[in-house]
Amino acid sequence: MDFFDRLKAAAHDDWQSYVDHEFVRGMGDGTLPHEAFKAYLVQDYLFLIHFSRAWALAAYKARTLQDLKAAQDTLSAILNEMNLHLRLCERWGLSAEAVEAEEEHPANVAYTRYVLDCGMSGDLLDLHVALSPCVIGYAEIGKALAPNGVEALADHPYREWIGEYAGEGFQSAATAARATLDRLAQRGVSEERFTELVKIFGMASRLEAAFWQMGLDLGAQAKVA
Repeated sequence: MDFFDRLKAAAHDDWQSYVDHEFVRGMGDGTLPHEAFKAYLVQDYLFLIHFSRAWALAAYKARTLQDLKAAQDTLSAILNEMNLHLRLCERWGLSAEAVEAEEEHPANVAYTRYVLDCGMSGDLLDLHVALSPCVIGYAEIGKALAPNGVEALADHPYREWIGEYAGEGFQSAATAARATLDRLAQRGVSEERFTELVKIFGMASRLEAAFWQMGLDLGAQAKVA
């Protein structure tokens, strides 16, 4: 069991509320309302801007060349992910200009600023723990939604999204993030410190779940309007 698995086990309910959310299940079986997905896409693009800032902060907080390189590699993967989002948005009828002009939802602000605050007020391990549910969690979700491979999804409406996170590129980035987290933890984590890190991990997981819920809520509002 690596350090990430230890965090998941210690914050099991929070983690499950995130990876087994109604939004995720809807993407998996294709029943997620299109308006909910479109609302999520817009907010997730704005989210990734601030998440990029958080990984830039991880580079600033790095004390070794290895840690600095790890932050650089993940930041590069996230910037590539932003290009995917813009392509997806265009295919769902959302222009890049419209997406970038949209305001952040409070759930978006709450999550991104929480992660940045963890990085500003804590050390590099605090920041990586706060970041881990997103990078590693999306990889786990993508893999779970494509158990037989992306090709088996055929004409699934959310195939492109699932394929991005189930794909080799993002899976490799998540594996590297796990390794970095493990390496940082090996420098010394007391029981008291672990308890504090579980709280960070649990909060980040709950904020991820709230992000999914935001997509459902905005989609429902758009449908009524």
